[in-house]
Formats: sequence, C-alpha cells, structure tokens
Amino acid sequence: MKDYKYTINGNIYKVTIGDIEENVAHVEVNGTPYLVEMEKVVKTVAKPVVKARPTTPAAPTTQLNRPSAAAGAGTIKSPLPGVILNVKVNVGDTVKKGDTIMILEAMKMENAIKADRDGKIASISVKQGESVLEGAALATIE
Repeated sequence: MKDYKYTINGNIYKVTIGDIEENVAHVEVNGTPYLVEMEKVVKTVAKPVVKARPTTPAAPTTQLNRPSAAAGAGTIKSPLPGVILNVKVNVGDTVKKGDTIMILEAMKMENAIKADRDGKIASISVKQGESVLEGAALATIE
C-alpha cells in the first residue's frame, strides 16, 4: 500500500492505493473505498480511467460533497467527480428543462449541469469552489 496526501482547491485528501488486480486498483480517499478501473496499456505503466465508483455508500463531510442515499427524483446529481466553478441559480428561481444551473469542472473541462425538468429550485447543496464526487446531490428542483 502507498499513502499520499493531496491538497486540491484548499481541500486535503488522504489517498491510499492498495492492491491492483488486472486493471482495477483498490483506492481509499479520506476513508472511502473506491474501485478505480484503469486503461489497459501495452506499457508497464497504467493510466487511470475517468470513472471511479464507490464500493460502499459514503456519508457527507465538510470537505467533499459525497453521494447521498436520500437523493430523490427531483435531485440533480453530479455526473462525474469535479469542482463546482459557478452556480448560476439561486433557491427559489424558476427553471425550464435544459437550463444550465451550474458549471462543473472535471478533467480540465467545463461541464454544464442542466435542469432535467421544469420547476423551482428548492435547494442547492453545493457552493462555488467545492469538490464533489460522482453521484453527489447538487440541487433539488420541485
């Protein structure tokens, strides 16, 4: 096992890389285990693939917004891990399906997070500069 400590946007992450079986690495980030699928390459060095998936449900913390089991049908979730660059709506705003509600940066690319239905913003679970994991609740539309 190898332990690393990273600081990303002011947030500290303790990363432990455990066993690597074929192209799957067992990784733990701040105590949450993940299976990270890596690209199979001819070289002896493996490159990580974009998608990491939790092996167990995660609880919210102040440093990292993690997926919530209570996320319901009106909840907009993060499609991938990243950093919230801009929240374009406020609680109480009316949105139409397809309206951009926030911008998520992942892998040096900006991704528009759009409303999946018409409605009113009931809650916003993240703020600008916050790191989120895939599946984390970002906002709720009622």
